[in-house]
Amino acid sequence: MARSPLSARLRAWLAVIAVAVGTFSVVTTEMLPVGLLTSIGSALRVSDGTAGLAMTVPGLVAALAAPLLTVTVGRYDRRLVLCGLMGLLAVANLLSALAPGFAVLLFARVLVGVSIGGVWSIAGGLAVRLVPERSAGHATTLIFSGIAVASVLGVPIGTLIGDLVHWRVAFAAIAALSLAVAAAMAVTLPPLPATGTIRLREVPGLFRNVRLRTGLITTLLLVTGHFGAYTYVRPVLEDVAGVGTGLISTLLLAYGVAGIAGNFLAGATAHRDPRRTLMVIFTLLAAAELLVPVAGATTAGAAVLLLVWGLAYGGVSVTCQTWVLHAAPDAREAASALFVGVFNVAISLGALLGGRAADGIAVPSVMWFGGALVVLALANVAVFGRRR
Repeated sequence: MARSPLSARLRAWLAVIAVAVGTFSVVTTEMLPVGLLTSIGSALRVSDGTAGLAMTVPGLVAALAAPLLTVTVGRYDRRLVLCGLMGLLAVANLLSALAPGFAVLLFARVLVGVSIGGVWSIAGGLAVRLVPERSAGHATTLIFSGIAVASVLGVPIGTLIGDLVHWRVAFAAIAALSLAVAAAMAVTLPPLPATGTIRLREVPGLFRNVRLRTGLITTLLLVTGHFGAYTYVRPVLEDVAGVGTGLISTLLLAYGVAGIAGNFLAGATAHRDPRRTLMVIFTLLAAAELLVPVAGATTAGAAVLLLVWGLAYGGVSVTCQTWVLHAAPDAREAASALFVGVFNVAISLGALLGGRAADGIAVPSVMWFGGALVVLALANVAVFGRRR
């Protein structure tokens, strides 16, 4: 029996929501160790810097998996691929929850990276296949909102679960969510046969686009700086401001709420002037990170700086992505693939370099490191961002 137009529209939007929750799940999984770093390191008997490899590994794997999976699964139905990737994510999170040692946890994080790269590379272009063309913009925004919300809320929610129960329960919870999303995708997504293949040899030529290159370099500097500091925000709050365990989850939740506000504020201006929006974001972000070791010695000071930090970083994804898409309007899929790769490499690089700073110098030094890279990103946009 044919579905009514209303029923078809409802199922289409339920499919969009399922994909959005899928992007939320993969990014939350990627970021989850940030708020649980101290607990993971203590339980598995590794330092904070070594525990940060749980952030480094999936980012690097995702950067490699995104283009490789896009080519490998080019002829397969996208519904089956997405359901399989979400199932893999559930297995990876369950393995993380049960990991008896750090080596097993890192193996699980490799599987997480494969899932992240695959989901990111497929989800971004699904909106136009799920809803009418006139609604594709709203559907795309909704799908990518899963990434934005995960970036600012996934960590505090996971931290709260870890503090109230156990860090392993946080991974188990996201495993259950991933499995539920896989089931929802299987029910709501229509058949999505492959529409074509991506030629990887076309991607390197995009680097000749000065404006796109500026956006990618800016993203690399900014995201590396952010995660170089943010991956170790919990030990910094404990060491610099003397914040208690119970209050850290509350501060990170406030950071998340500020980030959602920043996402909407930046989204309202990014399409009109992404350069100016980025410069405001970078100024606030650099100030917040650089001032933590100086003005964050009290709980109140740390809280204010964390709110500014969240407000600024909340607008990063939508603004950087807008810049990249505006820079290459005739090659949006290839440009997006580059953006995903650079973003994930930067996450890994930030966590790795921040860990070396935390172990080799002192934990608060990650803030100087992160802030300095954000300043470089600001300079890059200011100097090269005007070129068309």
